Amino acid sequence: MKLHATSMLIATVGVLLIGASVWAQNTDTDTSSSEPRYGQEGKDVVWVPTADSLVARMLDMAEATPDDVLVDLGSGDGRTVIAAARRGVPARGIEYNPELVEVSRRAAEKAGVTDLARFEEGDIFESDFSEATVVTLFLLPALNLRLRPILLDMKPGTRVVSNSFDMGEWQPDDQVEAEQSACQTWCRAYKWVVPAKVDGRWRMDGGELVLRQTFQMLEGTLRSEGRAVELSEARMHGARIRFSADGRDYVGKVSGDTMRGTIDGDTPWSATR
Repeated sequence: MKLHATSMLIATVGVLLIGASVWAQNTDTDTSSSEPRYGQEGKDVVWVPTADSLVARMLDMAEATPDDVLVDLGSGDGRTVIAAARRGVPARGIEYNPELVEVSRRAAEKAGVTDLARFEEGDIFESDFSEATVVTLFLLPALNLRLRPILLDMKPGTRVVSNSFDMGEWQPDDQVEAEQSACQTWCRAYKWVVPAKVDGRWRMDGGELVLRQTFQMLEGTLRSEGRAVELSEARMHGARIRFSADGRDYVGKVSGDTMRGTIDGDTPWSATR
């Protein structure tokens, strides 16, 4: 298949342009200046910062609060971590380039948020960020896909927010765009909520719940009294499960190998595996 010139340009830009986080993972160090420059050349890409207006929308969409721990993968000049800290959210940036780590630390000190904002030099694929309840990133699709298995193994309910690039077949739970007046390029962000893993057979009183899971989406059957009823509107949202069967609405919460909830808002139900 041939690409039109415009499509080829878009594809090239998609390979070359990334946010602070991607530049941090892939650049050769530019020792001529300790300050990042828009469009600065790196090993494979050039550096483009996330617009402050989109950072704000990303934090809003993540519903980040002081009870969370935010980790920014490839934190670049530190703006996302610092913006989170200004909201009272403990935040940590993992950055490959040591000069950008120093830039970020100075910016955090200037903003007066060093008690909440931490930065460390490291490779995001070798770092432990399992404590995060919110993960932010601005990475190319190939890097997102490399991270996807790690993210899916995080605690159910962890929110993942990405600037501009998706997670392949893992469809986002939400998306936002920054106001055009405050953001000219790379102005869309996507959010995913890490789902609990529920694929398989679950025993219920007098029946069995069989689930087939594709990320947060579910299919399956509810078997009871010799009947098998197909599920509809079935999905996960973190540890919360919802589905309909035989005209009844089931909601519940998953905790390890147990589910508990209500049917039609009042009748209790539970399942184990």
